[in-house]
Amino acid sequence: MKNRWLFSIFLAITLWMSILSPARADGIIIPPEPIPCRIKDCPRPISQFEIRYHRVKVTIQDHLAITHVDQVFFNPSDAPIEGTYLFPIPAEAAVSQFTLWMDDKPVQGSVLDATQARQIYRDAVNRLRDPALLEYTGRGAISAHIFPIPPQGERRIELEYTQALTADNGLVRYTYPLNTEKFSAKPLQEVSISVDIADTQPIRAVYSPTHPISASHTDANHVAAGYEAKNVTPDADFTLYYSLGQTEAFHLFTYRDPSDTQDPDGFFLLLLAPQPTSTKETISKDVLLVLDHSGSMEGEKFTQAKAALKFILTHLNAEDRFHLLTFSTGTESYAPTLRPASEAAQAIQWAEGINAAGSTDIDRALLESAAVADRERPTYLIFLTDGLPTHGVQDSQTILTDFARSAPANLRLFSFGVGYDVDTTLLDSLAQEHHGQSSYVRPGEALDEILSAFYERISAPVLTDLKLDFGTANVRDLYPTPLPDLFAGGQIVTVGRYQQSGNTTVTLTGKVNDQTQTFSYPQQAFAEDTRDQSGALNMLPRLWATRKVGYLLNQIRLNGPNKETIDQIVRLSIRYGIVTPYTSYLVTEPLPLGQESQDKIANDALTQAQAAPAPATGKGAVDRSAQEGAMQSANAAPAAPASADPGNPAITLRTVGSRTFLLQNNIWTDTTFDPQTTPVQRILFLSPEYNDLLTQHPDLLPAFSLSQQVIVVSGGTAYQVVQSTTDPTPATVLTPTKVVPVNPKATRTPTQVIRQPTPTITPLPGTDSPVQPPITIPTLAAMIGAGTLVGILLLLMLVWRAIKK
Repeated sequence: MKNRWLFSIFLAITLWMSILSPARADGIIIPPEPIPCRIKDCPRPISQFEIRYHRVKVTIQDHLAITHVDQVFFNPSDAPIEGTYLFPIPAEAAVSQFTLWMDDKPVQGSVLDATQARQIYRDAVNRLRDPALLEYTGRGAISAHIFPIPPQGERRIELEYTQALTADNGLVRYTYPLNTEKFSAKPLQEVSISVDIADTQPIRAVYSPTHPISASHTDANHVAAGYEAKNVTPDADFTLYYSLGQTEAFHLFTYRDPSDTQDPDGFFLLLLAPQPTSTKETISKDVLLVLDHSGSMEGEKFTQAKAALKFILTHLNAEDRFHLLTFSTGTESYAPTLRPASEAAQAIQWAEGINAAGSTDIDRALLESAAVADRERPTYLIFLTDGLPTHGVQDSQTILTDFARSAPANLRLFSFGVGYDVDTTLLDSLAQEHHGQSSYVRPGEALDEILSAFYERISAPVLTDLKLDFGTANVRDLYPTPLPDLFAGGQIVTVGRYQQSGNTTVTLTGKVNDQTQTFSYPQQAFAEDTRDQSGALNMLPRLWATRKVGYLLNQIRLNGPNKETIDQIVRLSIRYGIVTPYTSYLVTEPLPLGQESQDKIANDALTQAQAAPAPATGKGAVDRSAQEGAMQSANAAPAAPASADPGNPAITLRTVGSRTFLLQNNIWTDTTFDPQTTPVQRILFLSPEYNDLLTQHPDLLPAFSLSQQVIVVSGGTAYQVVQSTTDPTPATVLTPTKVVPVNPKATRTPTQVIRQPTPTITPLPGTDSPVQPPITIPTLAAMIGAGTLVGILLLLMLVWRAIKK
């Protein structure tokens, strides 16, 4: 009898604890009706599955897209799990048919329109008290029942649907709802999206603002593009744009959120690609090849360098000219002047006789090469070295000054550093000051492949010395700056800010064979408000910020730290969730927000930067230069980083559209929130006020989908979602200030607004975790409800009586 009593009590406690403990969500799989929740406002999991892989193959033929999805769901629990599988349909999709298979068996499903899907989403949010589905309320869905998956078992789902894409001024957009994978409790082991595009019209540009892609043109009418990643948790839909037509591609994308009172200016992205050209129509150019053959280059490096040299010389256009110079302690050149492309074979034969030996005289090599440049033709100097200047002029600043005095304005310098024993400050400065780019070849990487691929991209210039005039838009902060040359088969992505909304004429000027040409693009719209448009446009602020931060970091590394630049980096880093050397703690510890805190962070960063300048040579210097270069040339907004601590993988930083949120005291907090100055409106989760606010401001849906507890800033007010009216704010001291109703026309009594000072969070010794307040009886009662607490006390009494017997 005693054992039976104890066993019954054990089961009761186990059941109660299972109800209390939340499971992490994983994918959009709605569970069946759960056990009634006995704890007020307890969370409900949307899914308990893990996703092993997610593979997508898209075929687009003349605007008709067929999407094939292949996913494997894994049940990590000790019990069978089933539910309803929901696949949000892209907003612009009109699905006429689909096929759904699970374990080689066809499954009955249905296509739901936006109204039907909205009801399912909202019912699930209310029933499970999980807001994660809120941001999908404007979409349709494909729905099907998931057969029970056994413990530690898998279920493979294959889905295929068709949609018609439309072209807007020659621009076609394809969107895939990859954002659903943010529900995964663990990062996806593998995710891939391959897109094969064929069209009767030439395909000019292919671009994704949401994910880094690789794209290759099989021919003028056929392009293959793809995105692949491992161990990631995608948090944004995949969007791909491609441009069609016989003329050049010129497409303007804008984003502006007028509710952002702190920074009301808009953001824009300009995508530019040349019209179809033949080799005869490309600009004749001069190529200056400067090759280090000092003793340290001996071996595989020099063999690969000569292979790359051969590739470049054999791929010159008929009207091109070249100059070949090698250097070590001294210099040697194939010929004293520029030579025609027809002499490439003789130059290759000459280079075969060169051996690696001697020191490194960089200054003399650069000056002799610049001396042969023709000031009337586009000139590209390719400079390759594996070491520091060790002969002749060795001071980096003197080398930069000497070359700047000698090089003509039409010269573009591209530097390649081989290995880690290079002066990154010198190479990066040479490239920056002469409108080029620096690249680094690490040990083990194939120098010949990297250099050959680079030359293929610049082999056929079609427009040089580009300049843009945006008319009345009043733009600023353009990146890259200056604009690079435009090459056949390539494209330019420019981002910036604008102040004046409305239509304007954008004018592009450039040179073709030393003749200036002008191109005008009238009626270009700089939008006033884009919050309700494509989610892809929400990525523009973070993309712009990434490029600007990369540029600013590079300026500090090359020119030394200053307070103004570090201030900008810190503010942009916190606002847009971009991890930098000064804000690496974004993913490791709670971060106090607000002007005062950010000033302190910037001042501390300046002190540290002045005390420990960045090294110019070594692996760290090469890695940092490469990272900053990648940020400056980023074509897609990078995903927010996960925790830097493998032992504590909880995500503490998240981007939602144009907003960034930090997890502080279990509250997702908008990084624009200033505890000292921003008025706060508290709103009860799923209350009528909560629903009213989302109806009036649908742009807040993605932010509110983060959690039951979130603080988001809009229109100068911070809306704090709370689970109950007794929930504390994140402040340590609350000071009521004024009342701000959610809806001025509503008759409900508004909630009081508070201001909050910066909270003080003390980590536990030896950890990055903040100290949690002690759980007292009143605290416990508030957490779990008085009725449940009485039940626990009764259970403890039963246990005591059983033990006593």
